[in-house]
Amino acid sequence: MNHPDRPGTSHGDPAQPVIPAPAVAPVTSFADLELPAAILRTLTELGLREPFPIQAATLPHSLAGHDVLGRGRTGSGKTLAFGLPLLARTAGRRAESKQPLALILVPTRELAQQVTEALAPYADALRLRMTAVVGGMSIGRQAAALRDGAEVVVATPGRLHDLIERKACRLGRVRITVLDEADQMCDMGFLPQVTEVLDQVHPDGQRMLFSATLDRDVDQLVRRYLHDPVVHSVDPSAGAVTTMDHHVLVVHGPDRYAVTTEIAARDGRVLLFLDTKHAVDQLTRHLRASGVHAAALHSGKSQPQRTRTLAQFKNGQITVLVATNVAARGLHVDDLDLVVNVDPPTDPKDYLHRAGRTARAGESGSVVTLVLPGQRRETSRLMSEAGIEPTITKVRSGEAELSRITGAKAPSGAPLDGGPATPRAKNTNTPFRGLGTSKDTSRHTGGKSRKATEARKLAEARKAARVRRGA
Repeated sequence: MNHPDRPGTSHGDPAQPVIPAPAVAPVTSFADLELPAAILRTLTELGLREPFPIQAATLPHSLAGHDVLGRGRTGSGKTLAFGLPLLARTAGRRAESKQPLALILVPTRELAQQVTEALAPYADALRLRMTAVVGGMSIGRQAAALRDGAEVVVATPGRLHDLIERKACRLGRVRITVLDEADQMCDMGFLPQVTEVLDQVHPDGQRMLFSATLDRDVDQLVRRYLHDPVVHSVDPSAGAVTTMDHHVLVVHGPDRYAVTTEIAARDGRVLLFLDTKHAVDQLTRHLRASGVHAAALHSGKSQPQRTRTLAQFKNGQITVLVATNVAARGLHVDDLDLVVNVDPPTDPKDYLHRAGRTARAGESGSVVTLVLPGQRRETSRLMSEAGIEPTITKVRSGEAELSRITGAKAPSGAPLDGGPATPRAKNTNTPFRGLGTSKDTSRHTGGKSRKATEARKLAEARKAARVRRGA
């Protein structure tokens, strides 16, 4: 489908080069902007008077209806940068059944929830109806909300596609469309659904796209669907954030769980990343048995479980969030000053997005990656591609250096969910029983004791000698 207002952006044609619009002096106060009085009152009530740099730079353009292309990591105030103009320009209009007027497309349920919560006070002030359309929740209830009428929809691509297929949602009246974290949507395989959406919204509408990278599929979206966009860098990459420290801690395999447990027992919140759902659940059980207030977050959890876990992490009931990459984007927690890659990421973008959960909006934070000696070369390559120069330190559990970098300390050992207390190591440089190799793990891991192993080797040697004599 060609868009008459977007010359040169038909499906197979090259687009015009992306050229920044003429500079407009950024504002220094929300009061300087042509925002509805209801929004200004709400901003004041929430203690927000001075916009973040990305908001100050883009709001004059987005309020005027220009397309906006924002590049950079999360945590810089993007949500209000696109949310306030979207709400302001929708105010006073009323949606018909199943036909929203504005759409915010995001890759994950968590980000959809965060965006919805952040914009709800302003939508309420303008009497705009807003609904979230995401997987893991009742599709019937979401269809009912659309049927009753919602001016603003925050959606993940898969669930929105399902509702469109059911004829429960029509996008022809959507005049403002936002793609947030566009690169992740493409990485997750949502490009067909995203293009389907953009082909169905009003062709003369405003589009705002925010992405950490503008390569490959994202570049295709920019060229195909944005018309003369105003271009702004949302925030520097994680490697350029001066308030973020990066550490690579080299640990021995048997000691990795002990190191992780001591880091988790620190004072203050910490976000731990692992690769698989099984590993997340296993570590969470161990931490809770060790007396650490930990909870798991991954795609195997229901949406109500995920919502409850995030709320507990934000209010301090849970101090340790153990997660897969599902928490690498769209998660904002105030005062989160430590992110730990228990499993090193395999992609530079994954590292940067995990790292982006800390040192947000000018705050400081640290990112720690645990590596085994054999992983050092691959991790160094990944860090280099991510533009990161980490401090590399060899550590053991119980050492002062580990505490200095991460705040690690010994856990209480008192289980939170009943059952026997987790056995403690006999000295500070050995792992917790059952979580690695130690002098005698036969009772805890099903392995052989050292004496049994030596006896087996002796028996095999005697047998080999008898065979040789018989030959």
